[in-house]
Amino acid sequence: MRLQPDRLTAVAQHLLAVGIAAPILALASVLAAGSAYPGFDHARQYLSELGGATATVPALFNVGVLIAGAMTGVAGVGFGLAVVILTRSLVSAALVGLLFVLAGTGLVLSSLYPWPDPRHMAINLGLGIQLAPVFLLVALRQTSGLSGLRRFLAAAFGAMAVLTLLTKHLLFPGTVTDLNVGYWERAFAIVLVGWVGVAALCLRRRLEPGSPR
Repeated sequence: MRLQPDRLTAVAQHLLAVGIAAPILALASVLAAGSAYPGFDHARQYLSELGGATATVPALFNVGVLIAGAMTGVAGVGFGLAVVILTRSLVSAALVGLLFVLAGTGLVLSSLYPWPDPRHMAINLGLGIQLAPVFLLVALRQTSGLSGLRRFLAAAFGAMAVLTLLTKHLLFPGTVTDLNVGYWERAFAIVLVGWVGVAALCLRRRLEPGSPR
């Protein structure tokens, strides 16, 4: 059964709403897990340690990340549908959706195998979502009413690129140290997941009745 255009748009909007909520849940999980971990040093310790063996209530972090990961994959379908609706490009939609699904898979697996389990490194699957702003930018380059979103996507990708170079010590070596690595990781995480919520909100509004197609 084929969905009618209006119904397809409604489905996309519901799935994009999940994309708006996912970063909020991820942030709430970090804050809750951090508050339940006496002595946790946000400057020196990594986020993964909130769900590790030394954490007081690791489930606060791991369950939150698991759910947020599943929501990320679901949101990817919403992003893909939005691209199809606005551009009619199935290839672009599939590529964008795939990046989100991989990211969600990485988050889910990393929560099932908490740090320091080597399988926790499945989280690296999620790093591919850094490319999603570029794919969206290209896919939506000629779509009216989204110039603000395009500028935001370019800025988000640029910020992630700079943070990657800094944290890999390829730019300004010595800036990121053992004394402040936690702060840099959190900055990276905020941009990495935060842009998803903003982009989902913009696309959801663009799909509202009355918006130009």
